[in-house]
Amino acid sequence: MFRDSEDGHFDMSRWLLEHRGFLPVPIIITDPAVGNGGGIGLAFFHRPQAGAAPAADGSAPKMVTPDIYGGGAMRTENGSNAYGLGASLHFDEDRWRYRGGVAKTSFNLGFYTPGRLLPPEKIEYNVDGLMSFQQGFRRLGERDLFLGLAWIYMDMDIGFDVASDRDRFQPHELATRSSGLGLSLEYDTRDNPFTPSSGWLGMIEGNAYLPGIGSDTAFQSYRGHAYAYWPLGRQFVLGGRADARWANGDIPFYRLPYIDLRGIGSARYQDTRAAVLETELRWNMTQRWALVGFVGAGRTWGRRNSFSNSSSEVSKGAGVRYLIARQLGMHVGVDYAWGPEDDTFYIQVGSAWR
Repeated sequence: MFRDSEDGHFDMSRWLLEHRGFLPVPIIITDPAVGNGGGIGLAFFHRPQAGAAPAADGSAPKMVTPDIYGGGAMRTENGSNAYGLGASLHFDEDRWRYRGGVAKTSFNLGFYTPGRLLPPEKIEYNVDGLMSFQQGFRRLGERDLFLGLAWIYMDMDIGFDVASDRDRFQPHELATRSSGLGLSLEYDTRDNPFTPSSGWLGMIEGNAYLPGIGSDTAFQSYRGHAYAYWPLGRQFVLGGRADARWANGDIPFYRLPYIDLRGIGSARYQDTRAAVLETELRWNMTQRWALVGFVGAGRTWGRRNSFSNSSSEVSKGAGVRYLIARQLGMHVGVDYAWGPEDDTFYIQVGSAWR
């Protein structure tokens, strides 16, 4: 069951797709924002009975991505913890898609004050509450183009290590409940969604948070991102990522966009605008083993600094991968990354870009 029929190596494709098995995902956390920690996740895979999706050019139909559902729990040394459930499902020969999850979280984080004249000061705080993300997609025609509708809900209690730090924020920045509806447009030609080797994914989305649907304040968030993959001969795959996020209105301080790169702590650099460029090269040394190298840069601006007055933060790193499920094209492995303040490692299941 755990040997591939083609090369005899360890492989979990049959276990996951034919026996409704689960993939244990070790959660090893080394994010500087929350400290070291760990946990476990279980991901169950199920191939839909309708095994083919319509092809736009009349060629052989593509395989439908398996349904995935599961849950997990984690905890870190600074007391942060989370547990939740989620799923990614496909219906009617992949004409409809669903992604969503619910989680109970408590994170101890740091908010860095503007450092235009003085060095940034770290304000320690905790957010504790419920988060829910629900999104449905409809394929438009016979193309790989999907229109999505989302509902994002967060109900968080906010506490500060130093009670007087609360006075440093405007009332709307301390809003505890946010509820928003969003629209998105997604185009996806990747050969697989786990560890792609060709094709590209492009998505634009906008979300409106309004008191009329349960939000304490009114604000908007937007994101546009694209991931592209180019095979270079038989052994190399070059990937490129562009990701921009921005927000307007009465935004809670813990919902501000931030630089999302390996090697940089979550929410370390925040403002109303954030943009990232990253590239990754994968060398498939053998059919199973691969090495990756990556480098990226990000910048935030908006309320604190203009784009021209902001500096770019750079991170880089390398990693190793093993093709654990050949039929899914799924690699697992570990990355080690260096950022401007810290260096750390990450356990990866599939692509690091999400």
